[in-house]
Amino acid sequence: MNLSRSLDVPALLANEQVHLRPVVLEDSGALAAAYVRNAEHLSPWEPRREPSFFSVSGQEKAVRSKLQQCAAGREVPWVLVRSGMIVGTMTLTGIVRGPFLSANLGYWVDSAHAGKGLAKAAVGAVLDMAGSELGLHRVQAATLVHNAASQAVLKRSGFERIGLAPSYLKIDGKWQDHVLYQRILH
Repeated sequence: MNLSRSLDVPALLANEQVHLRPVVLEDSGALAAAYVRNAEHLSPWEPRREPSFFSVSGQEKAVRSKLQQCAAGREVPWVLVRSGMIVGTMTLTGIVRGPFLSANLGYWVDSAHAGKGLAKAAVGAVLDMAGSELGLHRVQAATLVHNAASQAVLKRSGFERIGLAPSYLKIDGKWQDHVLYQRILH
């Protein structure tokens, strides 16, 4: 599958000029800038990062890894782009085939663009592609218990809460509980 063609969404939100497209190695510099710009905004919601993560070479390493996982059929990474600037990411990870046909959804949106409907629109586009292009049956997402904004995006996107996972991920330096959600696609 040629991701740059088949999973491209030319105009996610035409009025905002926001595009959701597969990540490419050439995004490394823009991703580094986006992570630097959003370091404080993202720190309560993500694992602690080494300083090298925020560099162009750190992002080149991360993008290469994502592209390798994508080539192996285990992950599909996208970027949200507005006016030529990366303003977020969406990623399907842990893709499992066979009778499970499932994946995990992760995402973030630039602090300057949060609360404007970009996450919901991008999640909707990714879910459409997950069902139609990737043939997945189910997508799961997990949020920190106190991440009301992300939970609202998931609920508005048709996800249902399926449980609580104690000490699920090490976020901001500590093991934290997460609320689990799923969306059955077909």
